[in-house]
Amino acid sequence: MTHPITRRRFLETSAAGTAALTVGSATAAVADGPPSKRPNLIYVFADQLRYLSCGYAGDQRAHTPNIDRLAAGGVDFQNCVSMTPVCSAYRASLMTGKYTTTTGMVINELRLSPEHECFGHVLTNAGYRTGYIGKWHLWANVLGRHGDDRNAFTPPGPYRLGFDGYWAGYNFHHNNFDSYYYEDQPRKIKYVRPGVERPYEPDAQTDMAIDFIGGKLGDKPEDDQPFSLFLSYGTPHDPWGFDNCLEDWAERFRKVSFPKAPNHSDTQDPYADGWGTMGRQYLENLEQYQQGYYAMTANLDWNIGRLVEALRKSGELDNTVIVFSSDHGEMFGAHGRRAKNIFYEEAARVPFLVHWPERIAAGRVSDACINTPDIMPTVLGLLDLPIPEAAEGMNLSRCAIDAEGPRPEAALMQNTGACAAWQDGYEWRALRDRQFTYAVYRRDGSELLFDNRNDPYQLHNLAADPKRADRLNHFREMLKRRMAQLNDNFEKCTWYRDNWTENRNILRGAKGGRHDLDALDEIVKRYFG
Repeated sequence: MTHPITRRRFLETSAAGTAALTVGSATAAVADGPPSKRPNLIYVFADQLRYLSCGYAGDQRAHTPNIDRLAAGGVDFQNCVSMTPVCSAYRASLMTGKYTTTTGMVINELRLSPEHECFGHVLTNAGYRTGYIGKWHLWANVLGRHGDDRNAFTPPGPYRLGFDGYWAGYNFHHNNFDSYYYEDQPRKIKYVRPGVERPYEPDAQTDMAIDFIGGKLGDKPEDDQPFSLFLSYGTPHDPWGFDNCLEDWAERFRKVSFPKAPNHSDTQDPYADGWGTMGRQYLENLEQYQQGYYAMTANLDWNIGRLVEALRKSGELDNTVIVFSSDHGEMFGAHGRRAKNIFYEEAARVPFLVHWPERIAAGRVSDACINTPDIMPTVLGLLDLPIPEAAEGMNLSRCAIDAEGPRPEAALMQNTGACAAWQDGYEWRALRDRQFTYAVYRRDGSELLFDNRNDPYQLHNLAADPKRADRLNHFREMLKRRMAQLNDNFEKCTWYRDNWTENRNILRGAKGGRHDLDALDEIVKRYFG
């Protein structure tokens, strides 16, 4: 599960991909001095794609030749985790460089306060032509009613967190056909592809991304103006029925067998919330769901190949920082759970690849324990842009270019409640270093300790092993110290509701904050009456 791609595997997947695509020279070296012009940025993130389901990570069923090429042509941060493995918490952390208890995004379907200095602000202030395409999931403050314009449309202005250029976003949906996005008015816009009656959302989004790169969408680029594009795909998030997949990709996996993993259990994990509960239908259809998941991933990979090829044709490939990642993974019955929102590898460990031929040597593998709050500081560090003072993550750009320097001893993970409901009893905290995962549940104080290197399926809880007492105490003390630094008091879920939110609008976090609800009310009236 943890082995990097072999040379044979790389050659096999390369041959299977787009023959014309060249992601970078295998002999690329770190350039001396700064690049000739300010680099572009493309940040691509999937939804629910786990590290373990990528070809370069060793999954023989995965068809990901283009993602594998990104891994081979740049740096693979093989110990990347999602700090809180749910959609909105990841996105809030990605944009702010802060932990969940600081952003206050403790469950899904909360509205993030715009009173943070964010990724988009830094890029806009630095003169980048910005673009955002795809899922946003930081605006809606109602559970459900995803198609309601009041929840799905994010008005221009402060709640777009600095992305003031081209916008083709929506808050939340996972219907890959007949789907929609919004620009600057609360009117749904259907995706269009020439000659295609029912466009598949990732294909249409990639078309738009290519047009943005070519200057056909958004403001006309100025001479030598760099661009930054965030492309937030909705796949391979469920539903995984073949009716939500393109037929050609579904056919590739319709007969592929997916035996149950060694850590699979039909017995429900008692610590799982309603979103993590499997149910009979889930178990009965588990193989077909995985077939759909891998079909969606293969299509996503094809679109990444198209995106990189467009960069190559434009002449911008060498001077573009391409980041590929995911917000969290998927359990698929491991440890008696579905979905996410847990510290196990299947849910928490995600791909994080950085490709930049002008500065990053091909074939690098970093073992740095990079976490979601580290992403913004790291990418801004690569771009030589200022990092907001309030960001809590670490700049690990040095790890991408093989320079020495400090790095986290472990990644801190936080879960502050049920996936999207104010329900107590599911809270946990965890640490993951280069070898071990340590976790503790708030409900009963139970602890878990796994040696991921020697037990990659996390089958053996070592917390009660006397031989591991020193290791256990080491993690206990580290967790106590890290939580104290964040003012994280390990509260129950409803405590956050009662103390940090109003009508699912986030007012503050563990370090304070504000949210001007009067200004918000004016924005809502302006766009929705």
